[in-house]
Amino acid sequence: MLPSTQRFPLLTGLAILTASLAGTAHAGPPFVTDDPEPVEYRHWEVMLATQQFHNADGWSGTAPHLEINYGVIPDVQLHVITPLAYNKAPGEPAHFGIGNIELGVKYRFLHETDSIPQVGFFPLVEVPTMNRAEGLSTEKAQVFLPIWLQKKFGNWTTYGGGGYWFNPGPGNRDYWYAGWEVQRKITESFTAGMEIQFRTPDSVDGHTSTALNAGGIWDLSDTYHILFSAGHTVQGPSEFQGYLAFQITFGPKEEKDDKDGKSKK
Repeated sequence: MLPSTQRFPLLTGLAILTASLAGTAHAGPPFVTDDPEPVEYRHWEVMLATQQFHNADGWSGTAPHLEINYGVIPDVQLHVITPLAYNKAPGEPAHFGIGNIELGVKYRFLHETDSIPQVGFFPLVEVPTMNRAEGLSTEKAQVFLPIWLQKKFGNWTTYGGGGYWFNPGPGNRDYWYAGWEVQRKITESFTAGMEIQFRTPDSVDGHTSTALNAGGIWDLSDTYHILFSAGHTVQGPSEFQGYLAFQITFGPKEEKDDKDGKSKK
């Protein structure tokens, strides 16, 4: 993951919000906490998004970043984020450039039933770029190994989990991240949610932190969606974070066979 002044969802994702062609919002963005549900087989989701942070070091984030997820086979999703990162310290000029490239593969190995949640593994790699001098990229690759769970109860969905970040580099520390989210479908086109997230120190002089976020997903249609969230730390160093994205979801539609009425793809 990028340093505290440059983080964006894992998408998390966001990370990452998974959504089907039908426009049903799953999880991940606009929240930092992710979920085990991959994009449907042969379906795509594309997000143009911005993630903003403000703390004692000033403003930082992405302006914007592009996230692409693809269901390459059933239960497996490929993931990439390419960010135009920036930072702006108080009294200093802003710096812009390509930040760490995020690559990942989400694998759901346990499907949800009436009694058990679905479970998935979503390893991520943050690949450094050439913008280390401006603080827009890390010096070494970082790896995140999380496990995510999700369970639905009617209009309610809850998901979360966590994992371990390998965070090499001078002054850095490996650290744990955990988060949990609860969301409810308010109307046919709008879902609201809240999350809590916790992380241990990611540097030798760092601190543990806990943050709360609230956000929503607005389905403009089956294809177009708006995602947003905002929150603040409630424990540890003071930091605001916000997220806004325009998402497009698409893929092959089911067709009917004229002869027997059976659906086919």
